[in-house]
Amino acid sequence: MSEGKKIKRICVIDGQGGGIGSAIIKRLREVVDENVEILALGTNAIATSQMLKAGANRGASGENSIIHTVKQVDIVIGPIGIILANAMMGEVTPEISQSVSACGAKKLLLPLSQENIEIIGVSSSPFPHLIEEMIEKNLKEFIKKTSE
Repeated sequence: MSEGKKIKRICVIDGQGGGIGSAIIKRLREVVDENVEILALGTNAIATSQMLKAGANRGASGENSIIHTVKQVDIVIGPIGIILANAMMGEVTPEISQSVSACGAKKLLLPLSQENIEIIGVSSSPFPHLIEEMIEKNLKEFIKKTSE
């Protein structure tokens, strides 16, 4: 990590098999520089492991890890289920959803849900397109500068 620059922290939260979080982290790793730390927060150890393999700097699993860590990051990224109590087949506890919703970090939520929820006004773009849109529209200050 470069001396004198403030490290920014992005956490990616996912559950079940960690596929969504892994795809997000792989793409983030391509566009952010060494002054951005990517944290993998899994609702279970399998999800965390997959996100670490995708290139996260550090990872932790479980309710307490998520509740504690979201208070210390600049951006939280994940599927919309991370703010819905009992989402992801019950892996998102009410405490997790409340802590993510209430934390001061900017939240970038992808409209992917296994729940019986439809978000009106949101296009049904393919997942890779959603990741690109998130990066282009919401992560400009975190994207590495090729001219530096």
